[in-house]
Amino acid sequence: MKTIKGPAIFLAQFAGDSEPFNSLAGIARWAAGHDFKGVQIPTWDARLFDLAKAAESVTYCDEVKGILNEAGVELTELSTHLQGQLVAVHPAYDLAFDGFAAPEVRGKPEARQKWAVEQLRLAAKASRNLGLTAHATFSGALAWPYLYPWPQRPAGLVETAFDELAKRWLPILNEFDRAGVDLCYEIHPGEDLHDGVTFEMFLERVGEHPRCNILYDPSHLLLQQLDYLGYIDVYHERIRMFHAKDAEFNPSPRQGVYGGFQPWIDRAGRFRSLGDGQVDFTGIFSKLTQYGFDGWAVLEWECCMKHPEQGAAEGAAFIEAHIIEVTERAFDDFAGAGTDDEANRRMLGLGPTGGGA
Repeated sequence: MKTIKGPAIFLAQFAGDSEPFNSLAGIARWAAGHDFKGVQIPTWDARLFDLAKAAESVTYCDEVKGILNEAGVELTELSTHLQGQLVAVHPAYDLAFDGFAAPEVRGKPEARQKWAVEQLRLAAKASRNLGLTAHATFSGALAWPYLYPWPQRPAGLVETAFDELAKRWLPILNEFDRAGVDLCYEIHPGEDLHDGVTFEMFLERVGEHPRCNILYDPSHLLLQQLDYLGYIDVYHERIRMFHAKDAEFNPSPRQGVYGGFQPWIDRAGRFRSLGDGQVDFTGIFSKLTQYGFDGWAVLEWECCMKHPEQGAAEGAAFIEAHIIEVTERAFDDFAGAGTDDEANRRMLGLGPTGGGA
């Protein structure tokens, strides 16, 4: 067993145009002031990070680590959630997702997809230059509009979508393999990789690639009504990253999992600030520790009620309280009899080692 590292915080939801959230130094000091020990950086936010420069310059990467070290925090991982989304976009979502891309490729789906792939390649190199071992992203989606089989899906539609998804990601996975970094897909509704079955479908198509791994976020599993604790039992060998995010699901006679097109505040399933929802984090930290997960517990704050400052302050303490310092001795060592092999043989009614029958 190993002790989970943390608490850390994903900076995407906190970055802004005002101080201290508009610079890496400022937001790092803010995070440290809330007792976080690590930060996860969104690579699309130029106020905090220059992805292309990090891929090219070890000196720049050393500067980034120096800024964080001076503030009193570590870099946990980089994220390309927005760019990963653009690796595979169904035409129905072209306009909605165009804002994730660089201005010069907006309105140009083919150029946008090539740009996204290049962003992932840069992220692999940047992660290597920063000495990181894991990276967070989304898979994107081609089949998602056909989630519910009405009208009836034509035979082979889903298989074709996943074949194409794997074809697009396999060269990227190979790039991350060359960099020595695990690529961790956040299992998330809206992505083709949104539960265990879909992850397995993709994993098979990329040849059980060793760099194809999971960012475990229980909030998305709870809102789908999955067994999120059993998920760890099944997929722990592929779980290489962990977002600590809470959620609740309160179905009513009027709505359930699909939410009735309501805003987050009025949905049966909604994200909550850490500790305010229904996720069993005691069980999660226990299972991850049992299976030897030694990555970071990273707060991802999303809540339609609570102020982010309060959520951040409470989140660090919540994670700290749930991290299990693994034991170096058995609880019943005090009762040990100090026996040896010969004594064990006598206890079993066996003769001395090497003795006759």
